[in-house]
Amino acid sequence: MPTIEYDDITINVDDEGYLLNAEEWDEKVACGLTQTVEDVDECDLTDDRLEILRFMRDYYMRFESFPIVRQVCKNVHQDNECLYEQFIDPLKAWKIAGLPKPTPDAIARIMHELD
Repeated sequence: MPTIEYDDITINVDDEGYLLNAEEWDEKVACGLTQTVEDVDECDLTDDRLEILRFMRDYYMRFESFPIVRQVCKNVHQDNECLYEQFIDPLKAWKIAGLPKPTPDAIARIMHELD
């Protein structure tokens, strides 16, 4: 089982870097996961970015699906393009949020929203 070492913690992930146990997610784990999808040396999760991640996690826990991309920013009261401004790619945000790998159908829906 692959792991990520970050600060003083070990994060268990699958072969693609998705967190294996969503219950283990916290801000420190998010920082570790950030380094797997972004070229950063230090954690760069601002309050705005964390707010987006928390919303995505809450939405997933309630509905077991990816939120509609344009609704994320509306619900966290940020600019309409906040997800793209903060993360560039919604799938990267999904991974940093510690959520399971989306199904191919979910990825197709997300990518269709981006067109």
